[in-house]
Amino acid sequence: MIDRSAISFLKKSSKSILLLGPRQVGKSTLARSISPDRIINFMQEEVFLRYSKDPGLLTREIEAIADPKLIVLDEVQRISSLLNSVQALLDNNPRHRFILTGSSARKLKRGQANLLPGRIILQYLDPLSFWEMGSLFNLEKVLQIGSLPGIYLDEKEGLDVLETYTTVYLREEIQAEAVAKNIGQYARFLDVAASASGEWMNYSKIASDCEIPKETVRRFFTVLEDTLLAFRMPSFKPHYSKRRVSQRDRFLFFDIGVRNALLGLHRSVLSPTEKGKLFEHWL
Repeated sequence: MIDRSAISFLKKSSKSILLLGPRQVGKSTLARSISPDRIINFMQEEVFLRYSKDPGLLTREIEAIADPKLIVLDEVQRISSLLNSVQALLDNNPRHRFILTGSSARKLKRGQANLLPGRIILQYLDPLSFWEMGSLFNLEKVLQIGSLPGIYLDEKEGLDVLETYTTVYLREEIQAEAVAKNIGQYARFLDVAASASGEWMNYSKIASDCEIPKETVRRFFTVLEDTLLAFRMPSFKPHYSKRRVSQRDRFLFFDIGVRNALLGLHRSVLSPTEKGKLFEHWL
C-alpha cells in the first residue's frame, strides 16, 4: 500500500467529502484504507439494483445506526439522486460522516445531481505523484506507462491492463457517454486527441485530421473533461492584464500511459524528442 497524500486529509477532516477521479486512480483503495464502518459499492450490480429500486433504502439504513459512523458510497454517480438523501441525512442528523467517490462528473451533471454545497468538501484524486512513489519512482517508466497505481506497480501484467483500460473503458464506455453515433468518428478523434495532448489546441486542425465537424470535436473534448480523462490548461494571464498570453488552451490526458496506449507507444522505445514532450506533459 502506497501512502497517498490525500489520506491525512481524509482522516483529519471532520467534513463529508466527495472524492472525484478517473477509473483506476485508487479512490476505492484510498477509501478502504481509512477503515470506514461501512462501504456501499454501487459498481456491484446487485447493490446498484437494490438501491435503484428503493430510493429510500439508504435513508432508512443510515437512520437506524445509533452511533456515529464513517460511511463510504463508492461510484455514487451511478445513482446520483442518492446525493439528495445524503443531504437530508447531513441536515437532519449530522452525526455520520460520508466519503463519496465518483469517476464521472458528466453523469452527476446530467443527472442534475445535488453536489451538497456547504455540506461537503470536493477533492480530486490523480494518478501517483512523484512524492507518493518515493523510492519506487522511475522517470523512464512513468514517461512510458504512466502512473496509474494498478498498472505502475504490476510488473507482470501492467501493460496488458493498460491496453484493456484504453480499449474497454475509453473506446467503449466513454463512447457511450459521447453518444457517438459514428464509431469511426470517435475512434479517430481519440487517436488525434492523444497525439495533440499537451499542445496548443487547434480545433480546426483536429477536425480536419479527424474528418469530423469542429463542433463535434469540441463536444468530444467536453466529454473527456467531464469524465475526468483530460483537463484544460488555460494560458497564462498576468495579474496586471486582462488579456491572456495566448488565446488557446492546452488539453492534457490525465495520465501519460493512457495517452501512449491510445497511440500504441506504451511498449515502444521512446525517442529523445518524444521523451521531451512527455516530460513536459508529466510535469
